[in-house]
Amino acid sequence: MKKALAIFLTLCLLLVAIVACAQEEAPAAQGTDSGPDRSDQLYIQVSALSALAYFYDHMMGMRMVGEELGVQTDYVGPADLDLTAMIAAFDQAIARNPQGIVVVGFDDSLNPSIRRAMDEGIPVITVDADLPDSGRLAFVGTGNVNAGRVGGEALIDIIGTSGQVAIMTMPGQSNLEERVQGYMEVFDRYPGIEVVQIVDTRSEPIVAAQAATTLMQQFPDLTAIVAVDSAGGSGAATAVREAGRAGDVVIFAMDRDAEVIQAIEEGVITASLAQQTALMPYYAVQILYNLYNSNVQITTNNAAAGVLGIPAMVDTGVVVITASNARYFMRD
Repeated sequence: MKKALAIFLTLCLLLVAIVACAQEEAPAAQGTDSGPDRSDQLYIQVSALSALAYFYDHMMGMRMVGEELGVQTDYVGPADLDLTAMIAAFDQAIARNPQGIVVVGFDDSLNPSIRRAMDEGIPVITVDADLPDSGRLAFVGTGNVNAGRVGGEALIDIIGTSGQVAIMTMPGQSNLEERVQGYMEVFDRYPGIEVVQIVDTRSEPIVAAQAATTLMQQFPDLTAIVAVDSAGGSGAATAVREAGRAGDVVIFAMDRDAEVIQAIEEGVITASLAQQTALMPYYAVQILYNLYNSNVQITTNNAAAGVLGIPAMVDTGVVVITASNARYFMRD
């Protein structure tokens, strides 16, 4: 019995010692899990039209990803569609030598700046609108042709397979032209759908309102107005209200501006196609961050094989907003 008791006491003491050691080592383990400090890394988004509510989500996505990754992020560019100012902002971003640049591919005039950044070893990813000939590494944004298809099918569900439809866009912007293409692919399958006109909003709600007023005057039997940019929906809603044709002319808007959501709840706008905009810079910075900090060996020698180890395109998708879910899209 004495021998058994001695063994038991020895085991108890050994267990206490093991627990004590584990408690002493726990803080060191926590410190290791936190990983290296990367707060000196900088990722910049260059854009334009920052005065539009739509780009609030871009800014939010940049802020969120910076906080989550523990890196610095910045959002730069003019409040309006001033491409000269945007190019200047891009060149200033290059001068800051960041770990990566995210840019909205508004226009081919940005291509030289993108190429210069890449030549200087600064990786560039386009978001929202793509510039595939610029040499950028990847595109993150809405698959715009498919978005147009989703919108077109949703509109057919609303108006049926016949009627006069007008499309509001800003010609020359690749992402908007791709959305129009997607809508047209759907409409072409229905002989009863007549696209009476494609009009230019210049991404300004006032211009869009004037264009919608003219459309309703030219085409008294107009069934629907489709907007593929964020300005078109709110502008069309203003025109329809003033004409007293709310509920008569269907408006299928784009994005989730406060005016659009309110108009959906009022029944002036029937539906809107919302992009998951904040995800665009959010995932773009994650790709740049992984490119800078990680080494995903897809081959035995990625550099020699010409492999970057990042996705070439990320489709962030769209959601149809109607009266049934509009309240969830109203920004605080």
